[in-house]
This record gives sequence, C-alpha cells and structure tokens, in this order.
Amino acid sequence: MASKTNRCPSCGAEADGNFCRQCGASLGPRPCPSCHAPMAPGAKFCTQCGKGASFDTAAAGPTDRKAWGVAAAVSAVLLVAVLALVVKGSGGTPEAAGAPVAPFAGGAGEGTPPDLSTMTPRERFDRLYNRIMRAAESGDQQTVTTFTPMAMMAYEQLDTIDADARFHLATLKLHSGDVAGASAIADTILKETPGHLFGYVIQGTVARWNKDDAALKRAYKEFLSHYDAEMKKARPEYADHERMMTDFQTAATSGS
Repeated sequence: MASKTNRCPSCGAEADGNFCRQCGASLGPRPCPSCHAPMAPGAKFCTQCGKGASFDTAAAGPTDRKAWGVAAAVSAVLLVAVLALVVKGSGGTPEAAGAPVAPFAGGAGEGTPPDLSTMTPRERFDRLYNRIMRAAESGDQQTVTTFTPMAMMAYEQLDTIDADARFHLATLKLHSGDVAGASAIADTILKETPGHLFGYVIQGTVARWNKDDAALKRAYKEFLSHYDAEMKKARPEYADHERMMTDFQTAATSGS
C-alpha cells in the first residue's frame, strides 16, 4: 500500500518530517516549552499558559531560523487573510443579511473595513477582544464562539506580551469554557509579576465558576493584601479595567 503524501502548507511541495525541504516552513505544531501544549507553526506565544515560545534564534542553526521565520510569516498572513474574509463577507456593513458581524465594527469609520495589513498584531488582538466582549455582554454567544478562535490566533502572533494581554486571553478562555486554561494564565501572571491583581481576579473568577468557596476566599484575601501596594504603582491596565477592579474589590471586602 502506498504511503500517504503530505504537502507543505506554505509552498505545496511534497514533504515529510518536521520542516519542508523546499521552503523551510514548519510542517506541524510544536510543544510549548513551558506547559507542553501544542503551538501552531510560527506562534510566538502559547494560548494555553500565555507564555512566550522562547525560540532561541541565536542558538538555532540557519535552517531552523529560516523555518521559524517562514512559519511566523505564513501564520501572520493567514490571520490577516481570515480577518479580511470576515470583513469582506459582511459586505462592509455589520447588518448585511446573512453575514457575520465584522469583528471591527464600531468606532470611527463604522461600516468601512479597515486596512488590516497596517494593523499591529496587538491592534488586531485588541479589536477582536473588544468585539467578543461586546457580544458576550449582549448575550450573543454565537459571535463569541465564532471570533474567539480568531482572537487566540491573533494572540499567538503578538510581538510582545504583558499582564493586560494575558488577562484578556484568560477572559476569552473563560467565555469559551476553558477554565483550566484561564487558571494556568493566572499562574503565569503571578509568576511573571508577583502580586499583580489580575492574577487574583482570574483566580477568583475561576473559583466562582468551579463553586470553590475556599479558593474564592483565598483569591479575595490575596487581592486585598496586595491591593494598596499595587494601586500605588499606577499600572495602566488597572485604569483600563477600573470598573472590574472596583467590583472585585467590593466583592472581596464583603466576602460575597
């Protein structure tokens, strides 16, 4: 029986092994160096634990560097292409009959699809996150389900990462039912920035989801014990999520 022939997702050449001999692109997912979850070719950050891929370009050989670079470029191009198709499919207006709502609806130039190629990876991630949150608040679970995988893909292509992006990723995971993934991201936030309040907010939200009163009390206690010192640091992400921070502090203080 003849063996199955694989094709390179980048150049279409017949290929086997881990990298295409024709163009050097990665032929499959690689494990996250931290949690070992599978990562898409070219992904810079893991969507399971939120950590960076830690690809060592200095230690890698010429072939490995070429493979990583090609895979990263292909993944970024695919992301832009998918988002462009979504906007195009809406006819340029979110209300187009039978079309999905564009993830970038709202704001200046509403109804005019943006030039996605000029957006930074962070801009694409933030636009998708905001679209999903608006849908979640209005009870539009279909939109949440449709666009969450796209936001995950955008996260993978971020150039840099911070606690705010990780918090957004954890929120997306909670809305999609991946409670364990959100918990892993809380651990990452607190490991990278000990005492960061977002870590305790996520832990508390996960505890509520799991109906774990003991874990919720621990999250409240840790949040309150670090609150004053953290707020004095005037982190911009705290100001961006002022209402959420206030609500969690109120709940932690009252123990509700």
